[in-house]
Amino acid sequence: MATIGSFTRDDSGVFTGTIRTLTLNVKASIRPATKDNDKAPDYRVMNSGNVEFGAGWTKTSREDRPYVSVKLDDPSLPAPIYATLVEGEHGTHNLIWSR
Repeated sequence: MATIGSFTRDDSGVFTGTIRTLTLNVKASIRPATKDNDKAPDYRVMNSGNVEFGAGWTKTSREDRPYVSVKLDDPSLPAPIYATLVEGEHGTHNLIWSR
């Protein structure tokens, strides 16, 4: 598992931070989305230019801890990146990628 992002959450539920991989180095926000059906994402991942490049769904772990399952996709990526946004220490949230 590798941490590819670090975020903080504001009072409105928006996560802001940075995503860094070998091909990405972007400031990003993970914003609550309006759902029009049950399968629609709970969050939209946007870069600093407000271009959407991912989505997230609220889940609960077996240990009953909430997290956000994130899918990042962009034409510059060879394949989508799947990651998990989990709460860390001192109010930070870590975006963790694993295969």
